[in-house]
Amino acid sequence: MEQFDVAVIGGGPGGYVAAIRCAQLGKKTALVENRELGGTCLNRGCIPTKTLLHTAELYDEVRSHGKELGLAAEGLSVDYAALAARKDAVVGRLRRGIEGLVKGRKITHIKGRAVLESAGAAGGIFTVEESSGAGGSNAGVKYAAADIIIATGSEPASIPVPGADIPAVLDSDAVLSLARAPEAAVIIGGGVIGVEFATLFNALGKKITIIEMLPKILAGMDDSVCAGMAKILAKRGVDIHTGAKLLEIKSAGANGAVCYYEEGGAKKEASGEIVIMAVGRRPVTKGIGLEAAGIALNRGFVTVNEKMATGVPGIWAIGDVTGKVQLAHVASAQGLVAAANIAGKNASLAYNIVPACVYTNPEIASVGLTEEAAKASGLPVKTGSFPAAANGRSMIMNSGDGFVKIITHAETGEILGAHIMAPRATDMIGEIAALMRSEGTVEELADTIHAHPTVSEMIMEAAHDVEGLCCHKL
Repeated sequence: MEQFDVAVIGGGPGGYVAAIRCAQLGKKTALVENRELGGTCLNRGCIPTKTLLHTAELYDEVRSHGKELGLAAEGLSVDYAALAARKDAVVGRLRRGIEGLVKGRKITHIKGRAVLESAGAAGGIFTVEESSGAGGSNAGVKYAAADIIIATGSEPASIPVPGADIPAVLDSDAVLSLARAPEAAVIIGGGVIGVEFATLFNALGKKITIIEMLPKILAGMDDSVCAGMAKILAKRGVDIHTGAKLLEIKSAGANGAVCYYEEGGAKKEASGEIVIMAVGRRPVTKGIGLEAAGIALNRGFVTVNEKMATGVPGIWAIGDVTGKVQLAHVASAQGLVAAANIAGKNASLAYNIVPACVYTNPEIASVGLTEEAAKASGLPVKTGSFPAAANGRSMIMNSGDGFVKIITHAETGEILGAHIMAPRATDMIGEIAALMRSEGTVEELADTIHAHPTVSEMIMEAAHDVEGLCCHKL
């Protein structure tokens, strides 16, 4: 039985990063993955979705605003099959890059599904079951490791309503495998996944309906962001129903499906060629031996402390299975923390400074507290904002919708949170996260010279606005 210093179970953005860092720290490391390296994020989530969105946004921009931009594009159309092929090519290239990194660090890549058999102070033993499309199998082979990191990720969730299992109902994995775009779609769920799919297919000129049980889409984000994006999507023709309870889905044969829901006490219906189930994700923890190893679960998630350690010595967990924050970059950060602690260091993760991004048009990005949460905590709050419509670069890009909003501590100037809805928002949020991490103040942000013309000037302007000193805003 081969012995490793560290075995990482799961090759997603948390797992492969943890394996690489363990190898960098001198550990003999194994990486076990049942499917493709890169996990959901690379293969069935972040990367394919954003690849599709990029083309969709280009198409919509030229189709809707080509003449005013000076672009003559008669007969413009989308070849969705070619777009899907490009998506697969981008994913494949990045996946090969990860495979090269793993190989270059001399990490043993074991293809198959790991099941824990025992765990304790001396480490753990696991058996690898048959691989699922991973290009090979190590079925029945046992391995041992002094430390094991669980990084098995998550999978699309569903809701128990009649008809949820009919062929026209697709989860996010299935939607990203489509060879053509649906002419109409009903999206169940107005969270990040649902809103991104709505943005994608709406930009391609398709009829989209969102059914969301909560009072607003993008619940949990700052109210100004939720209201702003709802207004933008509605203006573009997306039919949004919030406070709506899905009752049943019925097949419409070749025409797709009909969703019956209750809104405001009235029973209503919406039809689509497909129904996209976008109601969140559940941890992949069943059938991998966690209970037998004595690892505590809470609603299916693995319980860990701030160091990513479970209650069983030598067993760690990172990523979506921990139920902390289901984001790829959080999984990677957790992987680095776990690897550091395995190597005898003292590392932990600050969950109060985690950027979150939504790839709508315009993009949305946030970090820290919302204004509502800050006030609910009893903190003295002072805010500043700046509209995209007053930013030169945004005007050049024909994107005047949106804003930058900064929430600060009224007495100390500490930045408590920031919320951006603007072009390049997902690229800009890192600046504010870095300043928050170094305990910088809004005054320091305001005094930082930002290049002109850039979208990031909006951050500086919003910082000035906290004190009512913004020169480009009345």
